[in-house]
Amino acid sequence: MSDARTWFKSSYSDDEGGACVEVAIPAPKMTVHVRDSKIPASPELRIEAPAWSAFISAAQPGA
Repeated sequence: MSDARTWFKSSYSDDEGGACVEVAIPAPKMTVHVRDSKIPASPELRIEAPAWSAFISAAQPGA
């Protein structure tokens, strides 16, 4: 299966096999896709943009 999305790996992920997360935000920016970067063919978690924005806001240091 061809993946037309551009995936971005978390800056907290490493190449040592630790916690690895990738995120893709396709156009239109309605849904955010999240997957395990160690297993690109793994199931994706799809999150609606407003819920993703709330998560990112709450995850900010000092939030």
